[in-house]
Amino acid sequence: MLIRISLFVVIVLGLAATGLNFSKVKEKITTIMGQRDSEQQQKEAAQKELADTKSKLDTTTKDLAKTKEELTTTKDGLERETTKATAQEKRANALTEELTKTKLERDDAQAEIAAWKALGIPVEQIKTLIANLKSAQVEHEVLVAEKKILERENKRLQIRLNEILIVDYKVPLPPGLTGKILAVDPKWDFVVLDVGEKEGALENGELLVNRSGRLVAKLKIRSVQADRSIANILPGPWKKGDVMEGDQVFP
Repeated sequence: MLIRISLFVVIVLGLAATGLNFSKVKEKITTIMGQRDSEQQQKEAAQKELADTKSKLDTTTKDLAKTKEELTTTKDGLERETTKATAQEKRANALTEELTKTKLERDDAQAEIAAWKALGIPVEQIKTLIANLKSAQVEHEVLVAEKKILERENKRLQIRLNEILIVDYKVPLPPGLTGKILAVDPKWDFVVLDVGEKEGALENGELLVNRSGRLVAKLKIRSVQADRSIANILPGPWKKGDVMEGDQVFP
């Protein structure tokens, strides 16, 4: 009997303990489930927020691509307009310069017309006056050329006279006269020079031949052309060697 009572007490105490543990487990399970539900809600909220963010990011990316495309189009258009504006500016500057030039020419023409009017010369006489002026200029040029010819002839005659009257007279040549030998004829001892009447060469004028700073020979001009002269190589002590093409000559 005592044993049965003891077992009953143990059973009762076990049930009491089990009930107590079950209550704690239930409370813990309830807490865990609450935490799970809360985490699930937070997860779902986070996923929704992530989806929203991804959607916004996609939209932003599309907007950025569109904006970039529009910016490229705008940039191309701006470059075209800039090029067009530059060309128009150059054209405007050119037109401005042409207009300024035209105005100056107009002003000059008006000034010339005013000058002619001030002279009291009829327009129909202007061509005649211009023709007469050109004719006078041509006559003047002819007279100048004839004067030069007469001066050269007078100088030549004066030299001839001096050669007759003055013993050992030396025909004067310009101090700055320099030239070179173009050709040599050793058989007849004459040379062709690249200086003539235009440079001041005169018949019977004497020139020294130089090669590398050394005296080679002495020449006497016998014939003078416009830009050429023929001279003889003088014999005697003045001839130090053979004259060659390219040798320099001077008075």
